[in-house]
Amino acid sequence: MDPHEIEDTSDWLGCPTELQTCRHFLRMYENEIQELNLQLRKAREDIFGLVQMHADVSTERDRLRAELNRVAEENSELSGRVRSLLLISDQRDHLFRENQRLLKEKRDRQ
Repeated sequence: MDPHEIEDTSDWLGCPTELQTCRHFLRMYENEIQELNLQLRKAREDIFGLVQMHADVSTERDRLRAELNRVAEENSELSGRVRSLLLISDQRDHLFRENQRLLKEKRDRQ
């Protein structure tokens, strides 16, 4: 017998035939394909869920961005009003101090 020749063992007791081996591998492949289909279905459901979550979050982001812009405009208006009031307050304080100085000068002259 040639050492490189593969020995035919199909007639040995307990060894599967080629047909049995093929059927066994076929069942293994069918089971693997079924499992992969389940995983694929689950992955598709997960992707759909993530796409929906992204759409929901994008909508909420856009709503919050619009609200932020509105509040920023209001804040800008209020800041302008506050600056005006601070100027008026500074002018009032200056006039009060000037009035007090003038009153003191008047009292000192009398």
